Amino acid sequence: MAAAKRKRGAGAGRAGARKRARGAAEGAEPGPAREEHRVPAPVSQGKWKNKERVLIFSSRGINFRTRHLMQDLRTLMPHSKADTKMDRKDKLFVINEVCEIKNCNKCIFFEAKKKQDLYMWLSNTPQGPSAKFLVQNIHTLAELKMTGNCLRGSRPLLSFDRAFDQEPHYGLLKELFIQIFSTPQYHPKSQPFIDHVFTFSITDNRIWFRNYQIVEEDASLIEIGPRFVLNLIKIFQGSFGGPTLYENPHYQSPNMHRRMIRLAIAAKFKEKHQMKELQKIKSKEDKTCIPEDPTETVFETPTGEKPLEIELVKPEPKVNLKKRKKQFQRQRKKQKKLSRVGA
Repeated sequence: MAAAKRKRGAGAGRAGARKRARGAAEGAEPGPAREEHRVPAPVSQGKWKNKERVLIFSSRGINFRTRHLMQDLRTLMPHSKADTKMDRKDKLFVINEVCEIKNCNKCIFFEAKKKQDLYMWLSNTPQGPSAKFLVQNIHTLAELKMTGNCLRGSRPLLSFDRAFDQEPHYGLLKELFIQIFSTPQYHPKSQPFIDHVFTFSITDNRIWFRNYQIVEEDASLIEIGPRFVLNLIKIFQGSFGGPTLYENPHYQSPNMHRRMIRLAIAAKFKEKHQMKELQKIKSKEDKTCIPEDPTETVFETPTGEKPLEIELVKPEPKVNLKKRKKQFQRQRKKQKKLSRVGA
């Protein structure tokens, strides 16, 4: 007789009900042991008031390094949003409409030119102001492989150089950086921890960006990445355009920089060619004859000339001393043998 199959539905339902009842009974019992293992909520229960949202995207034609840098910034900024690449033919004013559609009031836009030059736009949309930078010395998180680390979604501290408070255009950029890179408090995607710091330092008329981990034990800093250098070009009153508020006098465009390098190489080659031509001309010129100095032979002492002797007889061959020594040695050996025989 075949064994009857057990019905899973009823048995499993009863077992689940028993487990839930047992868990509720255990949870109802007050005790210090249960409260020790209670995990706090991952997000603070405060109210999210600062509704800053940053749109991070780029134009077509960027390389892999720029793409990785853009992804790193999105990872570090939980209040950021992404969008598809913008066509090169579109004008920059279209970005204001894209930000409005995405419900973003700040924008970081990467513009690639000639597949080798990268420009970064930081803008407060749609009113402005906006700033245009040339991005140099890019190193991404995957490339650096630093030992530092931070929680995903944690809020950063922002550290600025003293020079940001000395010049008015740097003060404007400081406020723009604060509004874009600082994570709003109580943001839904953020964590209530501060374990890393963004540093903005000014050296050689450029802004150097670094990201460091804050070690809890001794408050030391360990670099995480990414790192890049911003060379300011212009600050505009509007968003992606408008009247120019400031223009950097120390800025040199990449095209001009490459042209200067080419001219330096050409000048070096031209100088070598001219030196070769001068050497050829000097070699063809007649050498000037220097007159004889009458006092040159004053201290010369005359030497007597040796008479010439003609030898008619063949000279005797030189005696080899080694052969003579061998002959004497043989004679001595013979004499020793004879003396032994006679004895």
